Amino acid sequence: MKASHSFRARKRLGQHFLRDSSVIRQIIRRAGFEPDAVVVEIGPGLGALTFPLAESVRQVIGIEKDSRLTEILKDRLIEKGIQNVTLVNQDVLKADLGETARPFGGRILVIGNLPYNISSPFLEKLIQSREVVTRAVLMFQAEVGRRLVASPGNKQYGAMTVLAQYHARISPLIEIPKEAFHPPPKVKSLVVELDFTRPHPTRAGNEEAFKKVVKAAFSHRRKTLINSIKGTFSEWRQDEILLGMEKSGIDPKKRAEMLEIDDFIRLTDGLDCFFDKARASC
Repeated sequence: MKASHSFRARKRLGQHFLRDSSVIRQIIRRAGFEPDAVVVEIGPGLGALTFPLAESVRQVIGIEKDSRLTEILKDRLIEKGIQNVTLVNQDVLKADLGETARPFGGRILVIGNLPYNISSPFLEKLIQSREVVTRAVLMFQAEVGRRLVASPGNKQYGAMTVLAQYHARISPLIEIPKEAFHPPPKVKSLVVELDFTRPHPTRAGNEEAFKKVVKAAFSHRRKTLINSIKGTFSEWRQDEILLGMEKSGIDPKKRAEMLEIDDFIRLTDGLDCFFDKARASC
């Protein structure tokens, strides 16, 4: 009996163990990690990716929340004499990726199969850690993966799309069937690459304001931009918001999903005075 079958997955942790060896080979091949790479694996589980990954890169650091899995995988690594894998029993959302990267020259790669319930917070964490994470190859539920690669006008296009594509070039790599996992999830998965060395070429003058404007614009998807932004920033005067939007060349009657990244940058620049605490108004 395979270890993945004898180990009872914890539903609350969103555990689904990848077991299809051909899919695993495809993921590692498409990831294209160099032999001297240091790779952080999120949720190594029983080691389906860990073992072949350890054969192809210099160092693997596995961050696993489940202490039972950490002990099982640690024993398996010892049995096979694998010495270039370090396991850390920790919630990845609490891990300091900067500290993890420091002993290895401050630059790491990331790979992993993300449970649905941590997809958004982990993406935010990756963006915050982009100075040390050069690339990430991640498995998402297909719905989340498609959201990341969506284009304006697509119903899957949202705040997560804009913020992720602003900070990284995002490419879909492989669609994975449910049957490749045990227990099988309810939906397919999509492997996506985020290359933080290739962010969107145009940058916002105030990136914190950019993030707030993007989130505000998508806060009420059915509403127009002016109503969504006014709904979030109720203390702002509507006539001044309209003036800022006019200055940026953005139609206030449009909806957020119709705007491209450069439109959001211009919109942020037009509303930037609202984020200047030294000014009472615009």
